[in-house]
Amino acid sequence: MEHTLAPVVAWFKEAGTALGHVWRRSLQLRVIVSTLTLSLIVITILGVVLTSQITDRLLDAKINAAVEEMDRARNTVESQLVGVQDVGTQEQRLTDARNALSNRGGTGQSTGAAGSFDSALSIVGGIPQRQIATGPITEVPEELRRFVQRNQVSYQFATVEDPDGYQGRALIIGSPSAEVPTLEIYLIFPLANEERSLALMRGTMMIGGLVLLVLLAAITALVTRQVVLPIRSAARIASRFADGRLKERMLVRGEDDMARLAQAFNEMAESLSNQITQLEEFGNLQRRFTSDVSHELRTPLTTVRMAADLIHGSSEDLDPALARSAELLVTELDRFEGLLNDLLEISRHDAGVAELQVESLDVRMCARAAISTVRHLAKDAGVEVVIDLPEDPLVAEVDPRRVERVLRNLLANAIDHSEGKPVLIRMRGDAEANAVAVVVRDQGVGLRPGEEKLVFNRFWRSDPSRMRRSGGTGLGLSISVEDANLHEGRLDAWGEVGVGASFRLTLPLVRGRKMGPSPLPLEPALRRTPPRSPEADDSPTIPFSHADPSAFGEPIGAAASGTVSSSTTASGAVANDPVANVTEGAEAADGPAERAGSTDGTGESTVARNGVSEAEKGSNAGDADGSGSGKVLTERGDVQS
Repeated sequence: MEHTLAPVVAWFKEAGTALGHVWRRSLQLRVIVSTLTLSLIVITILGVVLTSQITDRLLDAKINAAVEEMDRARNTVESQLVGVQDVGTQEQRLTDARNALSNRGGTGQSTGAAGSFDSALSIVGGIPQRQIATGPITEVPEELRRFVQRNQVSYQFATVEDPDGYQGRALIIGSPSAEVPTLEIYLIFPLANEERSLALMRGTMMIGGLVLLVLLAAITALVTRQVVLPIRSAARIASRFADGRLKERMLVRGEDDMARLAQAFNEMAESLSNQITQLEEFGNLQRRFTSDVSHELRTPLTTVRMAADLIHGSSEDLDPALARSAELLVTELDRFEGLLNDLLEISRHDAGVAELQVESLDVRMCARAAISTVRHLAKDAGVEVVIDLPEDPLVAEVDPRRVERVLRNLLANAIDHSEGKPVLIRMRGDAEANAVAVVVRDQGVGLRPGEEKLVFNRFWRSDPSRMRRSGGTGLGLSISVEDANLHEGRLDAWGEVGVGASFRLTLPLVRGRKMGPSPLPLEPALRRTPPRSPEADDSPTIPFSHADPSAFGEPIGAAASGTVSSSTTASGAVANDPVANVTEGAEAADGPAERAGSTDGTGESTVARNGVSEAEKGSNAGDADGSGSGKVLTERGDVQS
């Protein structure tokens, strides 16, 4: 049964969805249906009231005529029965009286002002007394007879069956006799004519109502069409205007409200067109100026850099003050060159000429390159960088230069605002969602409400008085979000004051396919900090979500300055690596391997393998979000604790 009804239910659902879509999109349809519904309600109420009034009037007229006819019939019957006591004579006289009421002899049917009627007579006589009746006395309801026997002139509507073939509603009126005490006179008036009149009236009113509804629908459609057509025209022209066809205008006809609307719309479109043209010209001029200035500054910058490098190379022979000045000169020249490069890049994005150099490669390589670039920033700031990368390759179609630049900007920004607390970089992929995500999270000053939308503005700073450690230009996050959009991905931000900030880069694994939800959450799930050793610093720290702090080799907050760590859930290992770059598997180490059986500061014994010491006891660094396995390695970089 369910299998049989399933297609029918599905069809009704589809039909309901389609009708709902048409109902929401068509203003004309809603107006017509609303008008017809209200008109139908009004016509129905009027029809019911008129039918009731006409029926009452017809029946009142019928009753009044029946009462008059009863008076004449009573006089006729009484004249026949007054003074008659013999039972046989009474029976004959009753028959004669009924025949006298009829103008058609034995048919028993009579015609008067109230229309045709039949009569029924009853009297109680004889010794012993018995009822003598003539006519269809059995059609008279017992309740009506009880009223008549109490000497009351009464009437009642009932259904009767006539010997001549009529069957239907009838008005039965009964009256006692003042001259003959036991005499009962009943007149039966069929309501066939009245029912035909009422049926004709109802049919006429129904046909008239339907015709009126059709006329109302046509009138409403015509009226709404005059209003809806200009609105639809305005919507089409506005859509074309939004697509860049700035010369589109509405046709102005007449001087009515619609004409004034079209005129106002055209004036608005002309004003917007002029402003957009001015803004485009200004933007083109600004981009051209930025590009020209950047190109023109490259030549003198190259000359100045050559001179600065020459001076800096001979700084050992200079006075300490001059040597320091040469060092500052080189540093600022580096920052100036970065600013010029960023200006050129942002001008390419503004001009729409930025192109992707797409390659199919392991995205982890971009993350490692970015980590290697910001290693000196972490060292100078004394910040631990916790790395959580998948153990298996994550191959995606990306531009490695742009992805590396985005991650480098995010890491440098996190280190700048980390307040000396650890910075986490985590990567996960989801083949079903066609997405790879990288989260960079810090536990520093955080963001105030609303600032997560402002961080991507050019040259925006939450605290202008704050010192930059990375020497950024203020365009890094702006370029990053443009690079993410160029990949058909997205770059999101989250932050809370005193908790930290989180940035998430989500990119499609395969270009051209729809990207699903991000494999990593943007907001962290905060947990209570585990107990720390007395030697740990006193700065309050909230652990990163989805990773146990013990998996990083030492309690968060007590990490060595400039430490770069990475984590893995597959091996459950924690190890120290003397090499400068993060390696996967068994790469050659630049420094000597640590002794087998040494400890890593957590009381766990380690075994040296290929230059990377690996904990014998797993630290349960699994991902709480179940987002995939990762690799846990602890790397000291250039600074040892």
